[in-house]
Amino acid sequence: MTETLNESNEIQLIHKKYFNNDISYLSIQPNSLNKLIELLYEAFLTNEINIDYVYTLMNNYKGTMIELLPFIKFQSNYYTRNLVDIGNGKFNLMILCWAEGQSSSIHDHTNSHCFLKCLQGKLIETRYTWPTNDKEESMHIINRTELIEGQVAYINDSIGLHRIENPSHTERAITLHLYVPPFDYCHTFDECTSPLVSSDDDDINDQLVYLPSAPDIEDPDIDITLSITKNQILTKFFTRFF
Repeated sequence: MTETLNESNEIQLIHKKYFNNDISYLSIQPNSLNKLIELLYEAFLTNEINIDYVYTLMNNYKGTMIELLPFIKFQSNYYTRNLVDIGNGKFNLMILCWAEGQSSSIHDHTNSHCFLKCLQGKLIETRYTWPTNDKEESMHIINRTELIEGQVAYINDSIGLHRIENPSHTERAITLHLYVPPFDYCHTFDECTSPLVSSDDDDINDQLVYLPSAPDIEDPDIDITLSITKNQILTKFFTRFF
């Protein structure tokens, strides 16, 4: 009974702190990746999401590249998504590595919130409106934004679709992504014709990276490896992200 009461009181305190117009969180400074993860777990003890608070956490995060080294893996023919923390079932945190000239497809987020922070290099985020019919026509661009080191972007499906690209031919880029809640598929779109291209793109499996920090998997049929090889990572343990 005591444990239940304490848990209930803790959740009430979290709710009061982040959802009752308390702006003291604006001064929170996660000074390490572990601290950021700790605060995210705390924030998602409830079933509500305070976008301003989560955005502030991502914006104020001041970690070091050294702590990110286990999650930094580049590939020459596609960008990689490297799982940092699977969350408490309510979020996933990932490091994405963009070699020179690499980009994502145009995609949605299947009703999830997407926060991304540029940690190194520069990126271009291009936002698009949703296609309104099945007629073949070019996707309509809402805006294009340059993201430099330290900047945070946010998008959800009500805002539109987007594509992320590293425009540099000489510099790599690294981003930190938070998805709330996790999702296991998304829709991709052709820029020239706009109709849906795929809702279950096999290429996504090719780009997932299994890292030692991910939860242990006790399944003899799963080949655990640090290399990126199709069918070595099952989507029931990982979400597919852009």
